[in-house]
Amino acid sequence: MSIIFHANLQHCMEPVLSKPNKKRWHMAIATIYCSRAFSSHFKYTAAKNKSKVSPIPSHIAIIDVVETHLCFSKIDQYSSLAQLVKEKNLDQLAQSGGAEGLTSALNTDVEHGILGDAEDISHRQEAFGTNTYRKPPTKSLFHFVWEAFKDLTILILLACAALSLGFGIKENGPKEGWYDGGSIFVAVFLVIAVSAGSNFRQNRQFDKLSKVSNNIQVEVVRSGRRQQISIFDIVVGDVICLKIGDQIPADGLFLDGHSLQVADGYARMLVTSVGMNTTWGEMMSTISCDSNEQTPLQARLNKLTSSIGKVGLAVAFLVLLVLLVRYFTGNTKDENGNTEFNGGKTKVDDVINAVVGIIAAAVTIVVVAIPEGLPLAVTLTLAYSMKRMMADHAMVRKLSACETMGSATTICTDKTGTLTVNQMKVTKFWLGQEFMEERSNTSIAANILELLHQGVGLNTTGSVYKSTSGTQFEFCGSPTEKAILSWAVLELNMNMEELKQSCTILHVEAFNSEKKRSGVLMRKKADNTINVHWKGAAEMILAMCSHFYDPSGNMKHLDDGERMKFDQIIQGMAASSLRCIAFAHKNVQEEVHEDGHSHQKIKDHDLTLLGLVGLKDPCRTGVKKAVEDCQYAQVNIKMITGDNVFTARAIATECGILKPDQDLNGAVVEGVEFRNYTPEERMEKVDKICVMARSSPFDKLLMVQCLKQKGHVVAVTGDGTNDAPALKEADIGLSMGIQGTEVAKESSDIVILDDNFASVATVLRWGRCVYNNIQKFIQFQLTVNVAALVINFVAAVSAGEVPLTAVQLLWVNLIMDTLGALALATEQPTKELMEKPPVGRTEPLITNIMWRNLLAQAFYQIAVLLTLQFRGESIFNVTQKVNDTLIFNTFVLCQVFNEFNARKLEKKNVFEGIHKNKLFLGIVGITIVLQVVMVEFLKRFADTERLNWGQWGACIGIASISWPIGWLIKYMPVPEKPLLSYLKWQNLMYKYKSSVTYRVFDLP
Repeated sequence: MSIIFHANLQHCMEPVLSKPNKKRWHMAIATIYCSRAFSSHFKYTAAKNKSKVSPIPSHIAIIDVVETHLCFSKIDQYSSLAQLVKEKNLDQLAQSGGAEGLTSALNTDVEHGILGDAEDISHRQEAFGTNTYRKPPTKSLFHFVWEAFKDLTILILLACAALSLGFGIKENGPKEGWYDGGSIFVAVFLVIAVSAGSNFRQNRQFDKLSKVSNNIQVEVVRSGRRQQISIFDIVVGDVICLKIGDQIPADGLFLDGHSLQVADGYARMLVTSVGMNTTWGEMMSTISCDSNEQTPLQARLNKLTSSIGKVGLAVAFLVLLVLLVRYFTGNTKDENGNTEFNGGKTKVDDVINAVVGIIAAAVTIVVVAIPEGLPLAVTLTLAYSMKRMMADHAMVRKLSACETMGSATTICTDKTGTLTVNQMKVTKFWLGQEFMEERSNTSIAANILELLHQGVGLNTTGSVYKSTSGTQFEFCGSPTEKAILSWAVLELNMNMEELKQSCTILHVEAFNSEKKRSGVLMRKKADNTINVHWKGAAEMILAMCSHFYDPSGNMKHLDDGERMKFDQIIQGMAASSLRCIAFAHKNVQEEVHEDGHSHQKIKDHDLTLLGLVGLKDPCRTGVKKAVEDCQYAQVNIKMITGDNVFTARAIATECGILKPDQDLNGAVVEGVEFRNYTPEERMEKVDKICVMARSSPFDKLLMVQCLKQKGHVVAVTGDGTNDAPALKEADIGLSMGIQGTEVAKESSDIVILDDNFASVATVLRWGRCVYNNIQKFIQFQLTVNVAALVINFVAAVSAGEVPLTAVQLLWVNLIMDTLGALALATEQPTKELMEKPPVGRTEPLITNIMWRNLLAQAFYQIAVLLTLQFRGESIFNVTQKVNDTLIFNTFVLCQVFNEFNARKLEKKNVFEGIHKNKLFLGIVGITIVLQVVMVEFLKRFADTERLNWGQWGACIGIASISWPIGWLIKYMPVPEKPLLSYLKWQNLMYKYKSSVTYRVFDLP
């Protein structure tokens, strides 16, 4: 991403071609880049009365206007502004009349912008295009189906199915022989369809979120009114107001600006090219936005999946070896009790068919053993939480932030707009040392009133608009600027238009968060007098003053006694939670600034204080409750603000960050104090600090670094360009969607759309929910893995056969991976999530509680199913075929019942809140219905036998014991020390690395 700009005003008319960037907008460091302006290359053919594009190099972007638009007939159709900008042809620009000439040709007024009505916008879009670009086609469902087919185990299963199908048809004919191979095909295709469908839906969800994140707001001037419009609504001829941190939304020409430094300044530009006629448009139309970002947790789970898969592969290989040895040594019998392999007497087709079946069984064990549902569960959880967080006013820009937020231990928050409503109003005005009541402008001396008008109306980045027909004023700018302008216009009768016409601005020093002030050098046209005006933090402006005015307009010396009185006035307003702003001026001689005034520093000493105002910005409704929720969840809240220490303390107390009876020694510091600590002192005191006042972005960065060094997982809010380093440094960067600059948003992980701290608390809750849901699924998944592997291995070694067929195992895999992930990954945040302490950096993902739960269930399933395997026929007095069906049915129902257990890792009541998760209940219901269909109606497909009511009751009864076991096992205490730490294998435990947020259990 690129941001605004450093410019030499002597060369501000030089158009420079913008450079393409991988991000959405253009780099603009030198001048506001004026590139790829519209162009129309025509060859007029009289015979056809049509225009044709003249041959030019393919890299030149042009606007192919077939006919000169009647509304823009002044534009020379034989000129090429694209080439002009590309070649930096100042002569050709001068021939076009410069920026002023092009402004006129585009029917644009430099001050008032375009007309901006529907007809005008339509004409401009018709003539020059819209500010959109052709996007590459999104990935289709077929793409994800194809990706699923590339899985090696799927390919092996398909090969086995094909061989089984071929030999089955050859041996038993098409009518009977297709069942074995065909059923495997159907099962594999079902798994592929569900997996591809889930991935396709998730991809569509990311595309929707991408559209929202790209739709940024831009400030333009239309009909004399500054207004916010969508980036996609910009048209050629628009006058755009740019400030630090803004992204340049189109190509254009610099019009005017002040103090164009990398960290300060503002300017205006004329849009000359939009959409596909810009370098950015050409580039973006060829770039596919890939949503396959892999979070740290996903990366770790992929390694875990790979590790478990290796164990499964080893077990499958042993099963394959045992089954082959038993087959070729004549120790296996067919359904009729005959020995399957009799040396040379056995047909080759029968041997191959048997080997294929053995290989299919072994491969299916691998399929079940590999927990590919783990990454899928993470993806589903993240996609679901992103969608729900969007509804809760939080837009996730980086997937990893969802999971990282769950382990946040400290939140460093701004005050203005985050804890407060950011709707400021001037409630107090002091002129000298006298408090002025509302509507008391008549008692103010005329010369003081004029100076106040100049100090407010000229030293501002805001604007005032009043329609010709209406009487209402419309104020534009930051909340602080709008409040002061509103006060000056409505209370002091300031006329903004007259003021601008009567004065000339010579130089501007824009506001920045370090100095917390802004200044302007201006000349009054009537008498050529030159004044310096400063506005900013009251105590800082006061320190620059040597005199002050009283209400009668008399100038008085500012001695120590008077200065102390002003300090008390400022502290009194600050203690009432008011933001204190001061105005000061100085009359300077003209000759001092005649030469090179645009580069000269504005005088900032020996000023005369004009007045003080106090701005009230109330705390947001519900912010105290949100702060208390975070503190209850053992997450520390630290307020970092640019306001003075008294205002900061008052707001922090009101929001609940500071307690009324709290010891404030060390809890409230100023930025300069924190900055001047030694590194050891900072590390010692940083935990106790609750409020940092008069802070700079560097102070915020310093605090984040200290907290991370102490092991905290830090979330930081920020809205300014200078907050970018702290947002990047933090584990989770939270930018503000309303007041945040585009720099801050690009540097952040999550955008808080309503700038509300309550939304930050919601993000914390969702982050914990994501982490908790993934833990639930891991417990459920590993239970099935352990049980399936042990049962198949023991049965193969001892009995020479696996109790579950390939199709049955694929069905279990579908329940376990896809449907299980959908059911458990979409649980909503619960109150108990905020009752636990944050997850530590070193805590493993698989906790002792999870090991306790999953091992208990796995051992129970193994014991029951092996009992059925070896004694089931005699216990139930059934045939082997029915017994195998009982084993399959019981195994599946055990997973269904255990899915309920997995909902609550620690709570004994696993049914709490279940009625709120309709998706969970729906998936369980669908699973049960499909299982009944598999057993009762798909005999050939699933290789099952129909069961009677008593046998169904036995299966359900055995499976339902999972519930009391799950309830009883939760009474068993677990050691605090992680289970695997007792082992000496260092590579079994993932140790914290600073670059990764979650500490995840990982097998070698």
